[in-house]
Amino acid sequence: MVGLSRRLVGDLTTHRSPAFSEPPQRCPGRIGDVEPRPRLLLAEDDRRLADLLVRLLDGEGYDVEHAPDGHTALHLGLTQPWDLLVLDRMMPAVEGVDLVRRLRSRGVTAPVLLLTARGTPEDRVEGLDAGAEDYLVKPFDVDELLARLRALRRRHGADAVVLRVGDASLDLSTRQVVLATAPTVTLSRRECELLGTVAAEPGRVFSRDELRDRVFQATDSPNAVDTYVYYLRRKLGRDVIRTVRGLGYQVGAAS
Repeated sequence: MVGLSRRLVGDLTTHRSPAFSEPPQRCPGRIGDVEPRPRLLLAEDDRRLADLLVRLLDGEGYDVEHAPDGHTALHLGLTQPWDLLVLDRMMPAVEGVDLVRRLRSRGVTAPVLLLTARGTPEDRVEGLDAGAEDYLVKPFDVDELLARLRALRRRHGADAVVLRVGDASLDLSTRQVVLATAPTVTLSRRECELLGTVAAEPGRVFSRDELRDRVFQATDSPNAVDTYVYYLRRKLGRDVIRTVRGLGYQVGAAS
């Protein structure tokens, strides 16, 4: 990227690149024969650095979603399909290495690049052993960051996020539920988002208000959560989402 400081972190207060005055328009997905942009989750609590990275990565062809803390990154990482994850190590709510461990334990296989100011061999080993594929120490050269991301894409391709729903599995990239004793079921986008949200945190009870805020729009029907729970039960069996009386819903088992 011409005009961007070669040492990205540390020069934020002294260098402003005209290349980042207006972010380019994002491609909404597949249009005709155009391939969709690779989806990248960026978890970084430094807002100025995050804004700069979003502009850089967007300009390089990535469809970037920014999470300002570890809790938000965990939710997004578990409920949406990603091609790459770029995670800061020192974040509020959920620390970066712990975040990687949680994502890996829930079946998220997308390659992870950790960003950190801590560059000792012990820190690197801890991050890699937690499940990260690569580790980049701040301050870093932007060309090196982009090259490492390209290398991760070449090595891993487009990984899917697969969540367990009892004995079945939900592939968020295809919106398909693979059942042990029945044909595969394809869900609508909203059905997939709702089931993915509760399946990402098994055992947790979600209130209707929380599910409405996470999955639906303000303009949707007030009964949207109950309606889509009904749709999922009709496709996957009554136990796929359990009702916890007076509290809300939690994931069950598909049949």
